[in-house]
Amino acid sequence: MAPPGSNSSGSSNSSGKNLPRGWRVVPSFKSTRSLPGEFLSMEPPSISRSCEEFEVTDEVFHENGKIEGTEEAICDDSPYSRIISAEERASGSDDLDAVVSPLPSIPLSPSESKWNDAASFAMKKNLQSWYQLENGNWELVKLLTTSGTDILISLPEGKVIKVQAGCLLPANPDILDGVEDLMQLSYLNEPSVLFNLQYRYNKDIIYTKAGPVLVAINPFKNVALYGNDYIEAYKRKCIESPHVYAIADIALREMRRDEVNQSIIISGESGAGKTETAKIAMQYLAALGGGSGIEYEILKSNPILESFGNAKTLRNDNSSRFGKLIEIHFSETGKISGARIQAFLLEKSRVVQCAEGERSYHIFYQLCAGASPALKGKLNLKDVEDYKYLHQSNCYKITGVDDAEEFVNVMEALDVVHVNKDDQESALAMLAAVLWLGNISFTVIDNENHVEPVVDEALVSVAKLIGCKIEALQLSLSTRNMKVGNDNIVQKLTLLQATDTRDALAKSIYSCLFDWIVEQINKSLSVGKRRTGSTISILDIYGFESFERNSFEQFCINYANERLQQHFNRHLFKLEQEEYIQDGIDWARVEFEDNHDCLNLFEKKPLGLLSLLDEESTFPNGTDLSFANKLKQHLQSNSCFMGSEAKLLVSAIMQERLLMTQLDFWRKTET
Repeated sequence: MAPPGSNSSGSSNSSGKNLPRGWRVVPSFKSTRSLPGEFLSMEPPSISRSCEEFEVTDEVFHENGKIEGTEEAICDDSPYSRIISAEERASGSDDLDAVVSPLPSIPLSPSESKWNDAASFAMKKNLQSWYQLENGNWELVKLLTTSGTDILISLPEGKVIKVQAGCLLPANPDILDGVEDLMQLSYLNEPSVLFNLQYRYNKDIIYTKAGPVLVAINPFKNVALYGNDYIEAYKRKCIESPHVYAIADIALREMRRDEVNQSIIISGESGAGKTETAKIAMQYLAALGGGSGIEYEILKSNPILESFGNAKTLRNDNSSRFGKLIEIHFSETGKISGARIQAFLLEKSRVVQCAEGERSYHIFYQLCAGASPALKGKLNLKDVEDYKYLHQSNCYKITGVDDAEEFVNVMEALDVVHVNKDDQESALAMLAAVLWLGNISFTVIDNENHVEPVVDEALVSVAKLIGCKIEALQLSLSTRNMKVGNDNIVQKLTLLQATDTRDALAKSIYSCLFDWIVEQINKSLSVGKRRTGSTISILDIYGFESFERNSFEQFCINYANERLQQHFNRHLFKLEQEEYIQDGIDWARVEFEDNHDCLNLFEKKPLGLLSLLDEESTFPNGTDLSFANKLKQHLQSNSCFMGSEAKLLVSAIMQERLLMTQLDFWRKTET
């Protein structure tokens, strides 16, 4: 999580320590790569739901809190995350400090030395180093003898090997184990950072500072770190430990003090829990800035957006398939006066196609499960198994989630944000139309290379739900109007073209419906005359994605994240170093991995990937293959471009991984 405010670059790098890119994202827990040797045999904590592998994330779990003066929950809990309730806490003293003190304390030194060595602390500091094995794992080794650049080391299992001095990284003294801020480490290298994060994680301390950045690790279990007691404690500064609440508190205080708009940027891999973190930050801001009543509507927008914009993926039961920027406005007295949500990058393709074991958007399953008999009859709704768009992935339910109950919650939330009943029914009719569109089939005309839609229950239902004549719908799905000069030409479609047209219509309807939902929420949260210019914005965007088959959606997602990484580099490194130079401060240059070349691959004009894509989309006979050939012709000199096979559109290094975009990339830009 990036720091809030205009001073997001901070000054934590003045020590001149080398900050490797590895401290932003810890490698997967189940993959032992780059994890200290002591932890290679450890298993992740047991969980009752499908979760992604252990990694540095922004995911946290919270409990229901309450806004002072209201009876409603301060944060509408997502059913897709395990939440700890107030009743689950250990009972005890009502004293605030007693309630909020469960943050575990960390002993400065483990009870047993890593080497069971009776040598003095200073001696141990000199004799411990990190060594990376061929498989990528880090081991804490003991130095035996040195001869020039050759060093004899002893591995934990007792094996003695000879290595070059350059292969070793210094280890921190035991007294620094578990520090709250990674900047306090004497040696800020990859294994030392990983060791410190793991050390804290083993003690259920999931938050660690890295200068102005908050690193969060998914606990995979309930942790009593959230709710009114903790909110009050961070407000009163009773707790100084790293926390999402602390970040939100800094943003709020600096906004009031400096009268400067603030931003909280949340980043992490796909499924890391960024949305949950955003909700926790909103919970804190709503509690401290509440009083007008608008904060309740802001929090109630979460279940609506999750229902229409989230879906089950292989890594996350409640994965956000869109990005959003939540702009919260405050009055001169520091109270919330309104909000605005900007949504972008909705994964439209999920409406018509999702991978095995995944689901489409939650709202489809909630509608089929929770609609009343009268509503089902009005919309001609069937079971989820009866719709092609939903049954193609063979995944209909999420363990621990009641879709019927969630449908009721969504409808109640729509009432809260003032969407009237008629508009609600119209929105549900569009959802049903999308489902029936997927069931429309086509018949090939004898001896001709074109098709016509079959007039059946699916076609009739779609026409009724969207309010058009059956004949008009048939014509729109089987023909394409083209204007040549002053003449209009009607082109009959092949089976593939007609299928694409049907799916494009389904995606377009859902995309427009989603935009309409966001617009209705914004009308409810409108600032109007209460606008003061003081805002705190929370960015919740996709994380980096890389699947077996990647396409245009992953390109857009990863490009946005590369831009976000450049913003991080600029504020944490570049601007800070420029300030040192201007002030004449003597400092040691901090080396960092810049993604400038990667961004040039996309943005450089006139021959960057985006420019070439725009150009290709204007050609009537453009194809994926011709686009791929152009990319290889013009981008081969860029070190981040690795597309060498005709079946691959482009391959680029992004977030230290290989992204391969398949041949349907270009075609998707047309729809």
